[in-house]
Amino acid sequence: MKFDPPLIRGTLVKRYKRFMADVILDSGETVTAHCANSGSMLGCQPSGAEVWLSLATNPDRKLKYTWEMVRIGEGLVGINTALTNHLAEEAIRAGRIPELAGYSGVRREVRYGANSRIDLLLEEPGRAPCYVEVKNVTLSRAVGRMEFPDAVTERGRKHLGELSAMVAAGARAVMLFVAQRDDGAFFTVAGDIDPAYEKALTTARTSGVEALCYICSLTPEEIAVTGFLPLRLNHE
Repeated sequence: MKFDPPLIRGTLVKRYKRFMADVILDSGETVTAHCANSGSMLGCQPSGAEVWLSLATNPDRKLKYTWEMVRIGEGLVGINTALTNHLAEEAIRAGRIPELAGYSGVRREVRYGANSRIDLLLEEPGRAPCYVEVKNVTLSRAVGRMEFPDAVTERGRKHLGELSAMVAAGARAVMLFVAQRDDGAFFTVAGDIDPAYEKALTTARTSGVEALCYICSLTPEEIAVTGFLPLRLNHE
């Protein structure tokens, strides 16, 4: 996924009210940017960090900038969760996720389960439909370790239960974690942050839900899903 127009560099002052962040642009101007991330963003919002913003093309938008990336150590981390489904769909269509290859139809936000919408529904004549729930991963508290979630997520547990129900109904179901950073060696669940989610994922996998994690390459010009990360899950 390419950024057009290009991203704008700045320095993070602070994030507040979850969805807002004050940033000093390289031009010296201070702006308030939209933060499209409802999680805690643990480890991804240090004051003084280099950040990259996109500029909205809609002249009527209240907040003209959106916070897209932050530099953590030597690498960039994508914090905009609104991009994750697009990144996943793009990678599937391009054949960069072999486990999800072979489907000619890809639909987004299809109603299913108990008043929910699946992120991606993959379809192919003669094959069972494949329900793909996508989660954005930014947390890393040790070198090479990608973790989810960064906060308690009741919604995430609900999705795992609904994916299990799809498997029971004869469909295929996949929990796809997309790490918007390039410094990962493996993926695990942050069970100390949300032990109930860790238990729910273990139960879902036992019921037949698949779990995958892929990593991204990031530059101020582009984000793309690039490679598979092995899973190291507890209790399995």
